[in-house]
Amino acid sequence: GADKLMAKQPGVPLSLSELTVVPQTEEKEVAVDLTNPDIGLDPEIIPVTDSQALADINVDTAIQSPDAGVADAKSTDRQDYIPLAGVGMGADAGATGTAGAFLSGAGGGGEGTVATDGSFGRGASTRSLLAAKGGGNTASEAAVARGIVWLIKQQKPNGSWVYDGTSSGDTIAATSMALLPLLAAGQTHKSFAKDNKYKANVDMGIKYLIANQQANGSFKGSSGMYAHAIATIAFCELLGMSGDKALAPYAQKAVNYIVAGQTAIGAWNYQAGGTGGDTSIVGWQIQALQSAKLCKDLIVDKKAFVNCRKFLDAVSTGVNKSQYGYNSPAASLTLTPVGLLCRYYVDGWGPNNPGMAAGVSYLLKSQQPTKAYKDIYYYYYATQVMHFFEGKEWYETWNPAMRDLLIDLQVGQGKKDAGSWESDGEHIGRSCGRLGTTCMTLLTLEVYYRHLPLYKRDTGGLKELERIK
Repeated sequence: GADKLMAKQPGVPLSLSELTVVPQTEEKEVAVDLTNPDIGLDPEIIPVTDSQALADINVDTAIQSPDAGVADAKSTDRQDYIPLAGVGMGADAGATGTAGAFLSGAGGGGEGTVATDGSFGRGASTRSLLAAKGGGNTASEAAVARGIVWLIKQQKPNGSWVYDGTSSGDTIAATSMALLPLLAAGQTHKSFAKDNKYKANVDMGIKYLIANQQANGSFKGSSGMYAHAIATIAFCELLGMSGDKALAPYAQKAVNYIVAGQTAIGAWNYQAGGTGGDTSIVGWQIQALQSAKLCKDLIVDKKAFVNCRKFLDAVSTGVNKSQYGYNSPAASLTLTPVGLLCRYYVDGWGPNNPGMAAGVSYLLKSQQPTKAYKDIYYYYYATQVMHFFEGKEWYETWNPAMRDLLIDLQVGQGKKDAGSWESDGEHIGRSCGRLGTTCMTLLTLEVYYRHLPLYKRDTGGLKELERIK
């Protein structure tokens, strides 16, 4: 079991071992009440910090002070503007009481907890509001709840998950990917929440990753930088949501490994270091580094973003660099949303950026959600880009079609693997099977509250949402 596994691992922080971990037992399906948009998930958790932690140089893998990173910038009046990498998001980090990053009384268990602007939407009340406002509905939230019930049943007694595709040996990637939908739904390994019903599962999963992390920050059994980036996202998001500083050294080592592994052209390769790289691998690394930026306990060397900009320029084409190729200029349908998401995080491309607007137009003209096209990798990235772009492109065109398609494709109750999604038959499905397809689909349906538009964080409106009971 995971408890025996961890007992053999020296140096595991006590705060990560407080929960008694028992082998998984089969969980009964929960009855679905479609009148409740928070079906099965009501963890009133306040996540951690609004600083953007970047530094001019990389750091050693020690726990960083709460003041690590750059000072937060002042709010801007332009609602379509995203500060460039390295500029804060305008919160009063460190303020106590009812303003700033520390929110007393918000949610069900906010005592001593800190709120990260990147995870604000994951508190129970706010998640419901953002899902409704962003285009989610009771059916989409019910689908998420059913998918998570299925996902929990797939966890192994040692805390890991295993892909049922060709990448079955990569348990680091599978475990990390399976943790992400749980984290998006507000679940952590801590017990302070009102209804953090899957905390033991998250605890087992993160312990599995810790047990397999090596001194240089990489993971035993990992297939390379794809898996490493997904694991880093899991560490950073869990740290950001729970405020458990015992996670910081593991997350920082993982972040440093990404930064050190960047190639000379500003990309990343299948393995750390070396030469070359491609847009697909870059997409996961940038998501990981962005997750780290939002944690005040971590520092990201900003040269990683600066260097990545050179790579994005080198593989872009079209109007205002709106389309992206694999490792050379091209208009790849699959990789264009990856490039656009990277531009969003690296260069601050907002809805009024001409390159982003042209890229969104290209995606809408090329491939909208339909049963005839089931590539969840494309949908995962394109949905994030559309969500951040907003406007009628999101509310009237993309989201209704995307949301309803994924709900319709979910395996129905009473059937084998109810709550999951069948392999899409594309790259994710072939490599990661039903498990990977289900995880990526859940993350796509959780987009309403998983990642909030950066340009809206300066308004303070999210903090007001968190105070709504």
